[in-house]
Amino acid sequence: MRSPRSASAALLMAARRSEVAIVANVALALEYEAVCRLAEHKRAAGLTDDEVETFVNAVVAMVEPVETHYVWRPQLRDPGDELVLESAVNGHAEAIVTFNTRDFGVVPRRFGIAVLLPVEMLTRMRS
Repeated sequence: MRSPRSASAALLMAARRSEVAIVANVALALEYEAVCRLAEHKRAAGLTDDEVETFVNAVVAMVEPVETHYVWRPQLRDPGDELVLESAVNGHAEAIVTFNTRDFGVVPRRFGIAVLLPVEMLTRMRS
């Protein structure tokens, strides 16, 4: 949302072309929407409320919905990160792509899930 020429934006475009899947449960989608609507993110992206709504709706439309069959909490310190991990585990994700790699630590590896920066994911996809 903040940088249309970033690795994150490239990953969203790859998801749009069905080259990579985005998985999320309802709770994570709602958390993502709430974070995108924060004034600091809207300001940094230079977007209006309507533009943020359009962006969030477009991202959520690309999401492969995940049913939460088992709640893995608590594993991490941040409840928002817990939602990411829970969606990744229940959605059989290969990786969690985030700028927040440190807060996930080694926990995702217990589930066979890598934690990658967006640029690392792009590199992996290109290999």
